[in-house]
Amino acid sequence: MAGAKICGLTRAGDVAVAVDAGARAVGAIVFERSKRAVPVADLGTLLAPARGRADRIAVVVDPDDALLEALAETGALDLVQLHGHEPPERVEAVKRRTGLGVIKAVSVATARDLAPIDAYVEVADRLLLDAKAAPGLPPGGNGLAFDWRLLEHATPGGDWGLAGGLTAETVGAAVALTGAPWVDVASGVEATAGVKDHQAVRAFIAAARACS
Repeated sequence: MAGAKICGLTRAGDVAVAVDAGARAVGAIVFERSKRAVPVADLGTLLAPARGRADRIAVVVDPDDALLEALAETGALDLVQLHGHEPPERVEAVKRRTGLGVIKAVSVATARDLAPIDAYVEVADRLLLDAKAAPGLPPGGNGLAFDWRLLEHATPGGDWGLAGGLTAETVGAAVALTGAPWVDVASGVEATAGVKDHQAVRAFIAAARACS
């Protein structure tokens, strides 16, 4: 059984559907270039249905200290997901400054992109391997997959997840090939950007939980 993180959420009703369906985690994107961007001030209301039921995550990209402090002050989060070019020492600093758990996303296109994994495993609470975005696109949420065969002999240790172009139809094969303990989806369960298709959300979580 693989855990499921439903990301790119913008409506509390969609959060509730994801949690009721058994999501391990829910994520909101706090990055103005994203078409799923959510203001920090809205996180409390948005993620309220997940309190005590699933991990509440804010996804940020190369955040400054002011943003990190604002996130921590909401009291609405369990983890921060760093989805930019943050080096391992910045991951450690984010943990200290916020008092929150940290997920570090690593963008993957070739085997060379897996080189930093060991350093991040040492400092991050979780690791997320996602498809590298094309130039000009925001990192993540683009519906793109990388070649999962790269992970056949290079899976990280610890608590790690897989993202990038996943759907209810493909998640089983992805987990079977990579052994990912959890999976992350945004565009693969959407009606439109930031608006989730409830049937697709339920199907994805069920498919992830059915993985062996």
